[in-house]
Order: sequence, then C-alpha cells, then structure tokens
Amino acid sequence: MTRTTEAPRHISGLRGTRYGEILLISPSGNGSDGLKAAVYNTLGLNDCPQDWWNGLDPGSLAEQFKVPMVLLNGPRYWAIDELTAYAVGGVTTFDGVDARLVAEVDIPAETAPTGATPRKPYVDIMVKRDTEYLLTAGKPIYALNASDGRTYVLQAYAHIVDDSLTLDSLATLGDRLSLPEGWRFEVRTPEEDLRVRTVDGEAHVVQDELQNTYMFLAR
Repeated sequence: MTRTTEAPRHISGLRGTRYGEILLISPSGNGSDGLKAAVYNTLGLNDCPQDWWNGLDPGSLAEQFKVPMVLLNGPRYWAIDELTAYAVGGVTTFDGVDARLVAEVDIPAETAPTGATPRKPYVDIMVKRDTEYLLTAGKPIYALNASDGRTYVLQAYAHIVDDSLTLDSLATLGDRLSLPEGWRFEVRTPEEDLRVRTVDGEAHVVQDELQNTYMFLAR
C-alpha cells in the first residue's frame, strides 16, 4: 500500500464502534489458483450507514472496479479500544460513501470465498498491513487458543451471520462455536494494557463460523 500520511494514524474509543469493509478480489497473479483482495474500510470516514450497506450490489461494484468479484465484509464492530495504523492507502467512493484502502490479503485457493460464501473458518490467513491494536487494562478480551499454542485475540465481531451479537453477549460466545479439536475460547480481563502488533507488515488472522475476526498475538 502507498503511505498517505507522514505520521501514524491513531484512533481511540473504538470498542463497539461500527464499520464495514469492501473487498475487491482478483487473481493473485503469482501463478497459483489463489486470489488477492484489496480491503477498503469505512473506519474514520463514516459508520457504515445501514441503508447504504444494504443497497450495495457486489456484482455492480465488480463491474465498476473491473474485478472478478467483490465481497462485502460487515457490518462489523470493534472489540479493541485503540488502533494505530503506520501505513494507509487512499480513499475511494463506493456508491457515494467513502472507504479507505487499509490492507491487502492473499487468499489461498483452498480457503477462497465463492460468490457470497465466506472463506473456511479457523484457517490462518496472512493480511498485509502495519498496525497496532490496544486493548485497555480492566476490560475483557476474548481469545481463541489454538491447539499448537498460538493465541488469536478478537479484533471485531460481525453482524453478518448473527446481527444480535453485542459486546455483552461476547462473554458466552464460546458456547456457540464449533471449535477445531484442541482449540478453546477464553475470556479474561488483563491487569495491564495488551498490545497486538503486526510483525514486518503482516498480520495473521482467523475467523470463526460467525465471521468474527481474531488476530494472532505475537509474543
């Protein structure tokens, strides 16, 4: 992505804040059957108005932006408190509402979405972005602990599969998930701020079957 600001962009007060993402999906171009996605996010520009979101037509957007597929990823709500972006892209208008290029994703063929079908849950995907999330001490965090010891912290919950999800209901989210063998869902309240940082411009994320998104916690 092209940096558009000299200084990092910092946003606080995010927990529970609504946003949406539009993914422009095209072939990876690296000789494989995989795909790549340019991820545009409404964060800091608008709150992803519901009427606008409901009116978006992925097929029409794909024609407009000359890509094979567009995936609408949202609405979503942040489960983190603060975000610092060290590199961001430009702003594009989608049917009259702005969204900013925030990340690029390589999607392996075996986990790629097909039309409106999302990618396979509980599969680690690498996202190209340079960010740091902060979760404030004294507030709950929600995490997936994988069988290999890796921990993924919930960054956002979605109103894609279940629009009744709220911050309060996340405490019992684990009861609804069909986790892979050896995985477990954890709720805890840290005594110190928790920072979740990308490494070398890469984040590793997984989604559960409700399309809530979790980011790998690098130690």
